[in-house]
Amino acid sequence: MKAIFFNDSKQLNTAVFSEEQRNWLREHYGCEKIYTSADLDILPPVQCLFSTWGMPRLTAEQVKKYFPKLRAVFYAAGSVKYFAESFLINGIRVFSGWQANAVPVAETAVSQILLANKGFFYLSRLCKKNYVAAREEISRFPGNYGAKVGILGSGAIGMRVIRELRRHDLQIYVYSPEFTEELAAKEGVKRASLAEIFEECDVISNHMADVPATRGLIGKPLFSSIRPYSVFINTGRGAQVDETVLLEKLERDRTVTAVLDVTYPEPPTPSSKLYTLENVVLTPHTAGSLGFEVHRMAQYMICLLYTSPSPR
Repeated sequence: MKAIFFNDSKQLNTAVFSEEQRNWLREHYGCEKIYTSADLDILPPVQCLFSTWGMPRLTAEQVKKYFPKLRAVFYAAGSVKYFAESFLINGIRVFSGWQANAVPVAETAVSQILLANKGFFYLSRLCKKNYVAAREEISRFPGNYGAKVGILGSGAIGMRVIRELRRHDLQIYVYSPEFTEELAAKEGVKRASLAEIFEECDVISNHMADVPATRGLIGKPLFSSIRPYSVFINTGRGAQVDETVLLEKLERDRTVTAVLDVTYPEPPTPSSKLYTLENVVLTPHTAGSLGFEVHRMAQYMICLLYTSPSPR
């Protein structure tokens, strides 16, 4: 046996790895049974293990003892921070499907940006109240020719969004400390400050990294300057937004819309106005991989195993 599934959630493991993918791994690498942290004393001596959300967190000593021949971990999900160190200390390579998980987030953000420029979120709710008034408000929105779109963050997701949007006739403003003028020129976009983006852009989409420096970064000065009829989209992290200030702005100006896939806390507290304000579109963290999309992360890991000579 060369590989195993190792996960404390057999249900999640089976959901992420499709039947076809499991059959392929069983046929080529003997990867069949899902072992858990309760099975440490009966683990076979394998070279590779496959996992996803629910991956057990082990100590470096446990990894050394129970995985003496292990060469690689293939994690079909996003961040590996919570478990990877114990494996890396033992010289075991850790691969993640985070790039695959970036695809549906970027697709979601791009679709929301394009809809926002057409006034979809504001006009759809107004249309139910007063169709004629909604028709009269159409001219408030720029459409998808020449509109200014602000992208916060230039990581894997942010860059995917930028490159997808470049196929449309938009003016793209990017805020990211790592985004240089040279890169901006190469990508055909404008490097901008947060203040400039909130003052000038019709739609703003957050994709900043979840680090201490970004928490609470989007606050009162920025939301105070956001344009009427604009849309703020967050598929990044809720903690980056001062939601008290955001809610105050949304209450004062009902033409502004917040499209929030993430909040802080998550879910919002039962009394949160995010549930009741008409100009809030709230979704339960669905931008990442869901449904059949999770199989893309598994396929990325299988392709890495198949194409990389070192773990095999």
